Amino acid sequence: MDFIPIQVRQHLQYILPFRRDSFIVSFGTDANFNAREYLEWLEMQQARFPEGFMLAIENGVPIGQLEVTRKDFEGKPIGYVNLYYLIPEKRGSGLGAELHAYAMSVFKKHQLGEYHLRVSPTNKQAISFYEKMGMKWLKPEMDGKVFRMAGKV
Repeated sequence: MDFIPIQVRQHLQYILPFRRDSFIVSFGTDANFNAREYLEWLEMQQARFPEGFMLAIENGVPIGQLEVTRKDFEGKPIGYVNLYYLIPEKRGSGLGAELHAYAMSVFKKHQLGEYHLRVSPTNKQAISFYEKMGMKWLKPEMDGKVFRMAGKV
């Protein structure tokens, strides 16, 4: 699997369906997905942290997406995973570990020793993967709609 930087306008046919599907997988619906807001956010975040926003490519075809950045949490800098995404037919194939390894390499490059993400408590497959990657539960957020997990880089 290779990684290429997301070019928002050039890759719309991938990034919008991928992100929309991530809502469905996480929350059972894409009702709260706003494409315009997402694209504005993506362009802003990508300008700040370009190597964190990648398409995962296999045999020339996008099969996934990665969105990672740097944030401050309780006064310290951390890595933050906004999205690990693989198309349905690639899930459970071991490629998630490659997305994770790329994210860890970006966090190491920026000397971030810890990383966080949020996960829906109903997304059992993702939770299992994150625990396998060594992440621990931190706390519920957004009135329990998501849980924050943390891991060491």
